[in-house]
Amino acid sequence: MFQKILIANRGEIACRVIRTARRLGIATVAVYSDADRRALHVSMADEAVRIGPPRASESYLRGDRIVEACRLTGAEAVHPGYGFLSENAGFAEACEAAGIVFIGPPAGAIRAMGSKSEAKAIMEAAGVPLVPGYHGKEATAERLRQAAEAIGYPVLLKAASGGGGKGMRLVRAATDFDASLEAARREAKASFGDEKMLVERYIERPRHVEFQVFCDNHGNAVHLFERDCSIQRRHQKIIEEAPAPGMTPELRDEMGEAALRAARAIGYRGAGTVEFLLDGQGDFFFMEMNTRLQVEHPVTEMISGQDLVEWQIRVAAGESLPMVQEDLRIDGHAIEARIYAEDPVNDFLPASGVLTYLEPPREGAHVRVDSGVVQGDEVSMFYDPMIAKLVVHDETRARALARMTRALADYRISGLQTNRSFLYGLVTSAPYRAAQVDTHFIETHHDALFHRRDEDQLRDLPLASLFLLLRMEQATRARAGRYDPWSPWNDATAWRLNAPAWHQGAIVVNGTAHEVPVKERSGGRRRRFEITAGGRTVLASGRLDGNELFADIDGHRQRVTVAGDGETFTLFGPNGSLEFSLARPDFGADEDEAASDSSTAPMHGSVVKLLAEPGEDIEAGQPLLVLEAMKMEHTVCAHQEGTLDAFRVAPGDQVAPGDRLFEFTPGD
Repeated sequence: MFQKILIANRGEIACRVIRTARRLGIATVAVYSDADRRALHVSMADEAVRIGPPRASESYLRGDRIVEACRLTGAEAVHPGYGFLSENAGFAEACEAAGIVFIGPPAGAIRAMGSKSEAKAIMEAAGVPLVPGYHGKEATAERLRQAAEAIGYPVLLKAASGGGGKGMRLVRAATDFDASLEAARREAKASFGDEKMLVERYIERPRHVEFQVFCDNHGNAVHLFERDCSIQRRHQKIIEEAPAPGMTPELRDEMGEAALRAARAIGYRGAGTVEFLLDGQGDFFFMEMNTRLQVEHPVTEMISGQDLVEWQIRVAAGESLPMVQEDLRIDGHAIEARIYAEDPVNDFLPASGVLTYLEPPREGAHVRVDSGVVQGDEVSMFYDPMIAKLVVHDETRARALARMTRALADYRISGLQTNRSFLYGLVTSAPYRAAQVDTHFIETHHDALFHRRDEDQLRDLPLASLFLLLRMEQATRARAGRYDPWSPWNDATAWRLNAPAWHQGAIVVNGTAHEVPVKERSGGRRRRFEITAGGRTVLASGRLDGNELFADIDGHRQRVTVAGDGETFTLFGPNGSLEFSLARPDFGADEDEAASDSSTAPMHGSVVKLLAEPGEDIEAGQPLLVLEAMKMEHTVCAHQEGTLDAFRVAPGDQVAPGDRLFEFTPGD
């Protein structure tokens, strides 16, 4: 067994590997970029080595610096995690050449599956069913266009190297082919250093079902059953579960055996995932093999009772697999939800910023939280915006869903936009509860999933108003203690001469200001307020203790948590969460701002390409420039027709939300 290993990754997977290594008595070494110098994985490891600036290409993708960090610290092995160098055959070979064990498959297996075209040929020879398509070496635009015409639209363009939805485009018509190919190639080049593409028939409404396989150096191979990963956005998974709903023992055996044939065909070693598309008739097709641990591996661990990272380490150390196929059993049902810093309403654009408040649900036998951040950390624009993986387990799918519903309601995050509320709406939706899942689930049920339940949110306006009143009084008392407690300017009771005590104000929810008049009904130690909000008037009282609000609304006593940055707040209560702020007086727009007709950046990112020329007449919806953020490309389009006057940015520039991108004169 190894004495010391280095984790060539960051975030939650680095923390995950460190926990298992510590349990096995193995010392750990973390690596970090300048952006991660205070990250959780750095503080958890026994040692940590700086490997470069924030950009992944200058740090986490620098295999030479990671090998040097192994030499410096005496690490005997490298665990690559997932992403970055985990599927880089050259890095695996560099480790081997330096006498360092790569905790993963042989370089030949990585190279075989890293090229999707080569992988298809190997799978075809091994008798694994394939999706019809073109996977040849001649990947010119003309050849791919001809293949698409022969296959018939719609088709799917996919990067020959890599995965995770990067370098992938759905093309429904020949007129969109060239632009889609260019964008897919650019994204593939940025993510994997290889712009080669392949094209396949697009299967409408399939399920994404993958099998966890494991092989050792002694000829043993097992699968640890399947995961359903059909719930996706931008071709990236956000909800995974195991076992797959509706899976029959016969189909499981058939798909599991195909997955093992795929692994044996490339002389595999360690943890891998064979991914299939499953159609409504029960036919399945090989999609790709990920030669690494998957993000969603915890659901397999929950139903199998095995630690897959421990298996990886033991296999890399030369040990045999700890179990044979006949010994493995499925125990219950597990579901994983990925908590991302992103805005689901705005096409899931990634978000960045500081986690001003972070309180995950309590972990236990049924709830697990894998995360690499703590309260006060920054979600950087340089890396994947995942905050955590929330995993639940119980005896049945229905009971696991109940666990997930409660855990998401108890997950409290403030400071930046996240998908937590969206996930809550998804797992509580009728189609998901009925297991009516496919890879188009979000598009199919878009209206229901994105319906703003304003009536539910407005129900909590009295709580928000009570919080703001009590917070204002606390601040006033603190100020009075420092200055003159008898000054009328230090009184927050809304006292008026010969008139009722009224507080007038408005609370902003979802961009709309709601008038919330408050009348004080009594004074003294137990003050009560008559609050009119959301179409009803209630009698409220309460006290504020830090972030905890103890409230009585018409006799309904409840404790809620409110977190914020002084301007915007999030209330976490029994009805979910409510984001709100106190409306500010409108003094009118600045003249320069009012006259401006420029467009601004929707997120942090870097400018990749300008798609138009200054002075050009622009049509509504025409692409103007491409931004790259958190390893994904986003095209900024014109909202209306007009004339592009000038760009305010150039390729390579870094931008933040609200930064001006270009000057634009609307048409008549």
